Amino acid sequence: MPRRTRPTNLTLALFAENPVLSVSELTADIKASLEADFQNLYVQGEISNFKKYPSGHWYFTLKDANAQVSAVYFKNWNRLLRFDPENGLEVRVRGRLSVWEKSGNYQLNVESMEPVGVGALQLAFEQLARRLQEEGLFDEERKRPLPLLPRKIGIVTSPTGAVIRDMLNILGRRNANIDVLIAPVRVQGAGAAVEIAQAVKTLSDNAERFSIDAIIVGRGGGSMEDLWAFNEEIVARAIYASKVPVISAVGHETDFTIADYVADLRAPTPSVAAELVSTEADELRAHVEGLLAHLGRAMDYYLLQRRHELRDLVESQGFAEIIGTVLKLGSRVRELEMRAAMALKNNLHHAKLRVEAAQQHLRAADWRAPLAVSEARLQVSQQRLERAIQAKLERKWHQLSLTTGKLEMLSPLSVLSRGYALVRDELGQLVPQGAELRRGQNITLRFEDGDVGCQVIEPLK
Repeated sequence: MPRRTRPTNLTLALFAENPVLSVSELTADIKASLEADFQNLYVQGEISNFKKYPSGHWYFTLKDANAQVSAVYFKNWNRLLRFDPENGLEVRVRGRLSVWEKSGNYQLNVESMEPVGVGALQLAFEQLARRLQEEGLFDEERKRPLPLLPRKIGIVTSPTGAVIRDMLNILGRRNANIDVLIAPVRVQGAGAAVEIAQAVKTLSDNAERFSIDAIIVGRGGGSMEDLWAFNEEIVARAIYASKVPVISAVGHETDFTIADYVADLRAPTPSVAAELVSTEADELRAHVEGLLAHLGRAMDYYLLQRRHELRDLVESQGFAEIIGTVLKLGSRVRELEMRAAMALKNNLHHAKLRVEAAQQHLRAADWRAPLAVSEARLQVSQQRLERAIQAKLERKWHQLSLTTGKLEMLSPLSVLSRGYALVRDELGQLVPQGAELRRGQNITLRFEDGDVGCQVIEPLK
């Protein structure tokens, strides 16, 4: 163990000549130097230890084969990022160095990030598509066919431009009986995805009320950035939740969006979507006429077959015997019908005679005498009942009077009316013996007409 030595005069002289920094001052100098010299840095590395915190800030390590640096991506910067960073992803970031003075560590404050080898939008597209596919939003078995003869079509697109005009022209030319309900939205830029999702939801929620049979969601062509609103998760989930079939018609034939995969049907262009949802009137008419002709030929063939079968049946050996049996049975049925009708008629006649006899008997009977006897009996019973009730009431009143007199005799109040008084102590308890009182004690005397407060001056001796 090394020996401790006292500082020499030379050591003291060196400290006196050079300024001595505190740890805080040293860290502050390093922070000022680093943050001044290492701004607007571009760094490439692999993400590891990536963590998202409830505050919205992201913390991770950026590393290569030989070194690593701590990094933070604050909420006010990362909210603009299109894709989700994940461990193992090679990225290129722009930022600046900062020093956390309490620990003396430095970190990279990231202000922008992009993946290496693939565009940020493409990576975001692939990540969202993979996640939604795992949830089942792309499953083919859940997709619905388009209605053959839609009454009304909802269109979610920009109200200006060639797209809406082309779709309306095609719908009007192919089938003028189809009504159109347009939900005007922005199709690119900030807030466009929210407008599109809300429009799809509104049309879906009111589909039954307004007889909407299908919805077209679309816009014209453009770059991936222009079409990005149709790659947003909020739009995909609105299409998935729609109560009526949705046709996605975004961009050109070579453009694919998340909306295309979720929708019940993808149209290469908005014009094709309008053709798919509307069957041409002439085509429909020709199809119906073809069905009628086919039905006519089928009926002719069916009747011809039945005619041949009937002829073969007539020519068979046992057919004449069958005809005779059928005729005999028909004659027997007609005979039974006549007998049943006659029996029913006779029964009705006898019932009518019995009803008439009963009516005559009722008219001949005199009910006045029995009614008078019953009325007299009722009056006698009523008088007896009234006398019994009166007698019982008198007995009860007499018993009540006797009981009341007894209560009045036993009541302390009746005693007080004869000049007596009740004595109570401070607690309101009765004092039966004068010996219980003491000098100066407060007592209460209860007379017939009220209470009087008193004080004992001379106790009982």
